[in-house]
Amino acid sequence: MSVSRSNLRVAIDTGGTFTDCVWVERGRLKTLKVFSTPDDPSRAIAEALREIGAGAEVTLLHGTTVGTNALLQRKGARVALVTTAGFEDVIEIGRQARPKLYDFFFDRVSPLVPRELRFGVKERIGAEGQILEHPAPAELARLREVVSRAQPEAIAISLLFSFANPRNEAQVAAALESLGIPLSVSHKILPEFREYERTSTVVVNAYLQPLMQSYMESLAARVEDLAKVSAGKPTGGVGGGRDRSKSRIFVMQSSGGITVLESASREPVRTVLSGPAGGLVGAAATAARSGFTRILTFDMGGTSTDVAAVQGAVHTGSQSEVAGLPVGVPMLEIHTVGAGGGSLARFDAGGLLRVGPESAGADPGPISYGRGIQPTVTDANLLLGRLRPNRFLGGEFTLDLERTRRITSEWLMTQGSRLSLEQFSAGVVRVVNANMERALRVVSIERGYDPRDFALVAFGGAGGLHACELAEALAIPTVIIPANPGALSAIGILESDVVKDFSRTVLWRVASELPRAELEKEFRKLEAAAQKEFRDEKWKGKPRHERSVDLRYRGQGYELNIPIAKNSSTEPVARFHDEHQRRYGYHHEGHEIEIVTLRLRTRLRTPHPKLAATVAGKSAASSRVAPVERIPVVFETRALITPVFERADLPSNHVLKGPAVITEYSATTVIPPQKSFRLDAQGNLIIAVTERAATRAGLKRI
Repeated sequence: MSVSRSNLRVAIDTGGTFTDCVWVERGRLKTLKVFSTPDDPSRAIAEALREIGAGAEVTLLHGTTVGTNALLQRKGARVALVTTAGFEDVIEIGRQARPKLYDFFFDRVSPLVPRELRFGVKERIGAEGQILEHPAPAELARLREVVSRAQPEAIAISLLFSFANPRNEAQVAAALESLGIPLSVSHKILPEFREYERTSTVVVNAYLQPLMQSYMESLAARVEDLAKVSAGKPTGGVGGGRDRSKSRIFVMQSSGGITVLESASREPVRTVLSGPAGGLVGAAATAARSGFTRILTFDMGGTSTDVAAVQGAVHTGSQSEVAGLPVGVPMLEIHTVGAGGGSLARFDAGGLLRVGPESAGADPGPISYGRGIQPTVTDANLLLGRLRPNRFLGGEFTLDLERTRRITSEWLMTQGSRLSLEQFSAGVVRVVNANMERALRVVSIERGYDPRDFALVAFGGAGGLHACELAEALAIPTVIIPANPGALSAIGILESDVVKDFSRTVLWRVASELPRAELEKEFRKLEAAAQKEFRDEKWKGKPRHERSVDLRYRGQGYELNIPIAKNSSTEPVARFHDEHQRRYGYHHEGHEIEIVTLRLRTRLRTPHPKLAATVAGKSAASSRVAPVERIPVVFETRALITPVFERADLPSNHVLKGPAVITEYSATTVIPPQKSFRLDAQGNLIIAVTERAATRAGLKRI
């Protein structure tokens, strides 16, 4: 254990297999990976903090998968839903959209609240916000009694048209507050129209609230105990500890910004894509430093792969889906598939090879980790020579190649397969690549983007193993492997600002110009609410406000979000027409437009450490790099003798040619034959996948 340090700013991202930790020490970025502890993620975090010697004044920035996993595994709270009488089944009826149009056996995702826990209250707000019926005192007393008898662990309240007038909803919340059960109230979490999506969002928040509160309390207690040990005080005290030790905890939100621990506990629905959001923020910042602003991000971890498209800056979407459930709070537009290093291979009933979405996770993990008994993508890469057994995690952990060969061979025999180890492993890689290629198509081609105009930024522990093959399949000219790729999500969290999002549905009809005075009035209300929250949480500094509006042609069912500057009325309309043309292939300049929802993003910049890459490379004047070994690696159908380089040994701006394997502490990168690559001045590995890219990037083949 290292010497204890105070005033340490640490970012930790909890993944399915590893928990990644990054911090800055003497101007250098440091990384640490420890195995995750799925039963209690805070144990792995405490272990990481102990190992780096965090002191009594640690600032912890945390990306968590607790909410995501609870939704995927259906392990949240027992929730009661209170809504307007007659609308109790909204969350079960949902929309008419059929994800699988011709699948007669498709089962819809069941709602988080069963029918017996849905309660209607007699009240009514009109579409324009007028109160048509107040909830009577006797009605509120009856509601409180039936909800109490149901013994829920959390309560979600979502009344019809509460976004237009929250008065009735506030009365219901006040009546149920005396039960002492966590409340999630729709006009506070998502004051927007579309009752199904709003109700689903509030229910998800309630479903996660008790679990997230318990987890955050456990994490805070562990951080406090570490601080007390560092200060030489006894552990296990109750109350006030964090204030005395001056340790602070912030949580990454799905929108790409951090928030205080208490806010994350109160509105956990905003954290369900916490870790992937950090990766996207880190990828955009890293690529921009190397001069790439149009990127596709490819984050391949242990259990899943997250992909996104970025043009200049990261943007949020207002309608997302997590575990088949609509979530309406702002989230970065990230698409996730169940394909990771720990994804399990299997043969289906027809004898076809499948990979994922089931994962070996951290326990038992892949066969090569010493406990798993079913082959994974990681095992396939090891058997193909792409992973080096003695260079995993910088040599701190050795992959068991012989065990992998033996158990995989036995497994193939039990499956009745005649494939050789090499054929099977190559098949696993091809199948998982196909899954991830489809995901990249979703965020590029299906949204009107040409992949040939983008660079692929690959990170995560397994991203570099598959990036070049995916780029070639989609004709993406350039691959970027950032410095410290296996910890980039944590790096993104370390660089994130404090962000809060506010919105309000208005449903105004406009012609060629937006109503400037009315917009200014409503946005000032949202800004006042934002400033109040920042004051309540005792933030210092002046937040920056970013305004946008959701626009649509009258009669449409969905909107496009368009940024808007102060005192601007015509420009957003023109931008809407242009964006509609790009997204859908047509536009109607003379058609009436509706302003649907006003959105305000408030950002407070945090101290950003100057990150110096730990593997910036040697000077270009140094001697030519020598490989640490040469080994056979299978590319497509043949094995080639391939040099293995340590990334720290690569000279800056010195062009090399594949095939090659690049090893480092947090990840491994595989570069196929005939691909040129170099380490740039930022420490990022730039790989030219096509001849055109090689010429443009100055990577002339050698």
